[in-house]
Amino acid sequence: MAAVVVSYQSAATIDDCLIRLRAAEGVVAIRVVDNHSSDGTLEIVQRHAAGDARVRFIDNPDNPGFGVGCNQGVADLGAVRAPWLAFVNPDCLLEPEALARLRALAQPLGAALLGADLVDDEGERDGAARRNDPDFAAMLAAALRFSSPPPMNLEPDDTQALQRVQAVSGALMLMPRALYAHLGGFDEGYRLHAEDLDLCRRAREAGAAVAVANHVRVLHVRGVSSRSRPLFVEWHKHRGLWRYFRKFEYGRRGVWTRMGVFAAIWLRFPVAAVRAWLR
Repeated sequence: MAAVVVSYQSAATIDDCLIRLRAAEGVVAIRVVDNHSSDGTLEIVQRHAAGDARVRFIDNPDNPGFGVGCNQGVADLGAVRAPWLAFVNPDCLLEPEALARLRALAQPLGAALLGADLVDDEGERDGAARRNDPDFAAMLAAALRFSSPPPMNLEPDDTQALQRVQAVSGALMLMPRALYAHLGGFDEGYRLHAEDLDLCRRAREAGAAVAVANHVRVLHVRGVSSRSRPLFVEWHKHRGLWRYFRKFEYGRRGVWTRMGVFAAIWLRFPVAAVRAWLR
């Protein structure tokens, strides 16, 4: 198994993240792609690389985005024999057995893309770990009513070890390397946000199972990288939603629906941006 970490301004958590990844069961290679951090992240990564031959890093001269970074990390694996890939955010802190447990659950499914039960440091579960695809019709209807759209997040069903969902969080994703190759990796047209929704949708369309391991709990210190540039993050989140709509639904919708969805997405942006800035 190989782990890929894309970092940006992640000095607060990257040390703990890499300590845990190096101690994780079954991890034979770790690739860190740093998107031009200026807070000491790269120095921490360099220290880990000097102490562990499994750790290599790429120092990008700019920030090309999350999907680009993930694809760079996989490409750098080259001939490393790692039939499973784990994409791990630098603010995800794994227990030693977490990835091995995910792999054991995924193996009987063949082609599968799995997420884990993400929780914050107070034990509150991350709703984004279990999601439906964006419902643009509901988004449009809510915009016309000047109300909030229904949430995409799903409630956890702890009676199931593996809960089938339409999308998992990009904070932690495990998948066979063969499935990643079949899908062509992440769509690099997204800068950040919605590329995980895109990957999950393409995986499902290719016949793969997408599910959350409800009993594999992982600490996710959310938004460490996003806090430094909240308006930038919200801009690209909304841009990503529009790209997702254009890619998967645009051709099946009439001109008025297309215009309405465009307006719904971008009328929501200033409200979301103000909330992010205040947080």
